[in-house]
Amino acid sequence: MQLWRKKSLWLALSASWLLLVLLGGFPLLRPAVPPRPRPGGPQRWPRWLDAELLQSFSQPGELPEDAPPPPQASHGSSCDWGTCFDTSKCRGDGLKVFVHQVAAGPISETGRKILASLEVSRYHTFSPAEACLRLFLSLDSPAGECSPVPTPWNGGRNHLVLSLHSAPCPRTFQLGQAMVAEASPTVDSFRPGFDVALPLLPEAHPWRGGAPGQLRQHSPQPGVALLALEEERGGWRTAGTNSSACPWDGHCKQDPGPEQTHPGEMLPNATFCLISGQRVDASSRFLQALQAGCIPVLLSPRWELPFSEVIDWTKAAIVADKRVPLQVLAALQEMPPARVLALRQQTQFLWDAYFSSVEKVIHTTLEIIQDRIFGTSAHPSLLWNSPPGALLALPTFSTIPQNFPFYHLQRGSRPEGRFSALIWVGAPGQPPLKLIQAVAGSQHCAQILVLWSSEQPLPSRWPETAVPLTVMDGHRKVSDRFFPYRAINTDAILSLDARSSLSTMEVNFAFVVWQSFPERMVGFLTWSHFWDEALGGWGYTAERANEFSMVLTTAAFYHRYYHTLFTHSLPKALRTLADEAPTCVDVLMNFLVAAVTKLPPIKVPCGKQQQEAAPLAPGGRRSGPKHQPPVPDCINQMAAAFGHMPLVSSRLRLDPVLFKDPVSVQRKKYRSLEKP
Repeated sequence: MQLWRKKSLWLALSASWLLLVLLGGFPLLRPAVPPRPRPGGPQRWPRWLDAELLQSFSQPGELPEDAPPPPQASHGSSCDWGTCFDTSKCRGDGLKVFVHQVAAGPISETGRKILASLEVSRYHTFSPAEACLRLFLSLDSPAGECSPVPTPWNGGRNHLVLSLHSAPCPRTFQLGQAMVAEASPTVDSFRPGFDVALPLLPEAHPWRGGAPGQLRQHSPQPGVALLALEEERGGWRTAGTNSSACPWDGHCKQDPGPEQTHPGEMLPNATFCLISGQRVDASSRFLQALQAGCIPVLLSPRWELPFSEVIDWTKAAIVADKRVPLQVLAALQEMPPARVLALRQQTQFLWDAYFSSVEKVIHTTLEIIQDRIFGTSAHPSLLWNSPPGALLALPTFSTIPQNFPFYHLQRGSRPEGRFSALIWVGAPGQPPLKLIQAVAGSQHCAQILVLWSSEQPLPSRWPETAVPLTVMDGHRKVSDRFFPYRAINTDAILSLDARSSLSTMEVNFAFVVWQSFPERMVGFLTWSHFWDEALGGWGYTAERANEFSMVLTTAAFYHRYYHTLFTHSLPKALRTLADEAPTCVDVLMNFLVAAVTKLPPIKVPCGKQQQEAAPLAPGGRRSGPKHQPPVPDCINQMAAAFGHMPLVSSRLRLDPVLFKDPVSVQRKKYRSLEKP
């Protein structure tokens, strides 16, 4: 009997252990909770882009399951940047792009815009041997014919197939190892880090320049609708602020509040634009909302956000789940005004920097690929997501934000307290010996560089100065003044003409002013632009007035980075235009700085001698003789090349105010500038 009990106990223990082994050990002891998604594994929507704002929402595991995703499209299956792109071909001059010839015959307007944008980019090359990336355009001609398959294809390696619009030609060839840059790719077919997600642009999207952002009032005002919702037949409609309404969901029976219909593509004045992620035209609606400053609220989209590899969309848009409509509306209504303001401002920056023209979309695509070649340090996230944007912060200059003139305020830093004087000698005349002595007397001067572009021989003797004096040989072109010379070793440049006449105190005061505005130009002499109704074009004048929009580079402070932008970013045709007329180079440099900063220059006072030496401004009203020879209409040609008029007018002039202090004249800091 005792033996039978022992055998029974042993059989029971053995059976228990066998059951535990078959069931996988100890999971039976775990509470019955929904399993969490595995790290690194594919996760379905919602992919929260603003967890802090929507932290009260339900977790994905607590919601009903979505419908099973469609089967993945074949874009080269397991291709990624490391296995399907050979970066060894890009080590010399970085990214160089060769565009495969399209089919003979006429192409669509879209194709012409894309080709023109590629040809004016700094990445383009006409030599296939120099290129490390071959670009194939998926275009259709007006006759409905598709572009041929490029040859040689090489299995698609180091190739980019670009499709900017919603109805490209059907591909009749295998992509192989080629990258794909297409509008609104689905999240199931998109390969992060290899493909590039583009915005869905309308056919009438401008080639360059583009329309500015439409936001005029950053804070919601009484009477402004909270929501704008897309309509099935185009257009938008506004809904009231009743948080119990869910107008995009047919299951909601509550009163949605007052509504107003806006026909066509006219965007209403609303704070949030709710966009369904399932509609075919959802991506184009997303771009409309971005331009209008209406914060996009994407409801479980199935497409990849444009340029998501580099753009931090949590600063400009909200991705929410359509299965919790009441919580979405409650979160939008309770959003703090400061958060709303920040989101709306970011929509305007992103629109202007990357989406307002076909040219910017194409250049952004190529810049992303170049960043992959250079590595993640090429453009830190701050440069992509803060004004003026990565397209205007060249990594060939620096990869450190504080080395650029626009990020000192954000980084809490100041530029160094020294400057380099660059004196251009082009016209025949006496060497600028007196000017050199006046500049060298400044305690802020670190070096003086004389750019000798005159046909006259160099003088035998130069004045003795306490700072290094270097003479460089120029190439007889006015644009040589804005070349990024290696000899310049300070952030600040004082650009001077040999005929300029400045005192040491004027230089000192202007430099102190520039340290407070390092992203702008600070100068002594000003011009202003105006619209001529009679001629239907732009003009500019040197007449002294309250308003101005340009400072002459014959005597001006600016950051040395603008030399790099002038040489490597501006089209060669614009630099050639400036060389043909010396006064046009001042206009071009002011265009460049204004296009980057969206701000006017700063004016500081100067003496009467400097004003008398100022050149007259052609192309508009001037006080000089009427029989002067005509000059090229450079301001209108430059406005056409930029796609818009970037100059900004100002009435601000900074003067020393120390004369108000009750101290002796000998103790004043800027005695010659302080007028009682």
